[in-house]
Amino acid sequence: MKLDILFFGAHPDDVELGCGATIAKEVSLGKNVGIVDLTRGELGTRGTAEIRDEEAKNAASVLGVEIRENLRMRDGFFTNDEAHQMEVIKMIRKYRPEIVICNAVDDRHIDHGKGSKLVSDSCFLSGLIKIETEIDGINQAAWRPKLVYHYIQWKDLKPDFVVDVSGFMDKKVASLMEYKSQFYDPNSNEPATPIATKNFKDSILYRAQDLGRLINSEYAEGFTVERYLAVNSLGDLI
Repeated sequence: MKLDILFFGAHPDDVELGCGATIAKEVSLGKNVGIVDLTRGELGTRGTAEIRDEEAKNAASVLGVEIRENLRMRDGFFTNDEAHQMEVIKMIRKYRPEIVICNAVDDRHIDHGKGSKLVSDSCFLSGLIKIETEIDGINQAAWRPKLVYHYIQWKDLKPDFVVDVSGFMDKKVASLMEYKSQFYDPNSNEPATPIATKNFKDSILYRAQDLGRLINSEYAEGFTVERYLAVNSLGDLI
């Protein structure tokens, strides 16, 4: 299966938090979209890896993506080395996306920055024909995505561009609420975490509203780039 856009997250729920509304919008436009999680989030304070497996599956269904895979790297301890790069390269070559979107380049959780660099480096390496990979005994052809973007997570990084996601925040919130073990629940007896507060739940909307305000729309999600954005004409900016 060839995908138009492949989203990577260090943990299940990263892509939904960072750009779930953008995913829903692209799916609505007929794009073939997939998600690859690097880890199962097994070090998370709340829930278990098995619970998060099911939550991730349900969230993907809400967003309507074509595929969701998990590379089962070690939460908290994966590194940007050859072994991990080869696993990411296999996913890039398997789905041959035109665009890859991955974790924030810098963030509170150490896995986010590591995951960002791991995926970005793997996108370059995936285009080198002398790196050989195979899946199920079948050799894979080299493939390099045309574009690599990064969503924004805990830290308020300055976006290089934003996507108007008005009309798609309901889908984003619905996908996040599938992660019942992770987010605010006044009836939960689980330990408190930074993302399990009411303030954080409210921030999902108000952060998107603030970006939307700046572009005269209701909601927006922000992204950073690795090279200059290019347009065919000034009319593309309208």
